[in-house]
Amino acid sequence: MESSLTSVVVHGLLLGWSVAWPPGPVNAEMIRRGLTAGFGSAVAVGLGASSGDFLWAAAVALGAGSLAGLPGVRPALGAISLALLLFLAWTFFRGAWRSWQRQRAGAAPAPMTGRFDSTHGGFVLGLTMALSSPWNLAFWLAVIGQQAGTTLSLGRSLVLATAVVTAAVAWTFFLCTGVRLGARFATPAWEIGTSAGTGLLMLYFAARLVVRLAA
Repeated sequence: MESSLTSVVVHGLLLGWSVAWPPGPVNAEMIRRGLTAGFGSAVAVGLGASSGDFLWAAAVALGAGSLAGLPGVRPALGAISLALLLFLAWTFFRGAWRSWQRQRAGAAPAPMTGRFDSTHGGFVLGLTMALSSPWNLAFWLAVIGQQAGTTLSLGRSLVLATAVVTAAVAWTFFLCTGVRLGARFATPAWEIGTSAGTGLLMLYFAARLVVRLAA
């Protein structure tokens, strides 16, 4: 018997919140932007990632999840995700180096002008990170495929996906608001530290991805 609509929504909200808050590349980037570029730029990353999650969920609900079993699909997604993580790590380290050089020279902080540093670029970055992650596909295959021991219909699958993404969006605003309230304490040294720290996090996530792909 299919789960009631209320239980599907409640489960989706709890699941979405629980998977959104743990440390990850998207959260790390939102925190970095919240401290250096402002609230809107940080939120854009989270909204982009949430949009990517919903697209994966809709695709799985419509049957595209069966493509995951084809040879080479998951390794290809893993390679794209790895390349993106390494690119982000290099970007953050470069930003930390340039900030350190400006601080030594006594220059004013430079505005964020990179390709992905705008609000629109942040949305595209978050969307790309979500769509290129093979673990997002695995997550939605598990969540959409079975619920309460039974297969969900297309309609309830989309309801579940909407509830999960709604909770993720709520977390985005919660995190970015908290970061923004504390951003007044940020200093040039803090900007350097957060950029370098985020770069290290991206390298960690890249290494973990390699281990998982190898397994």
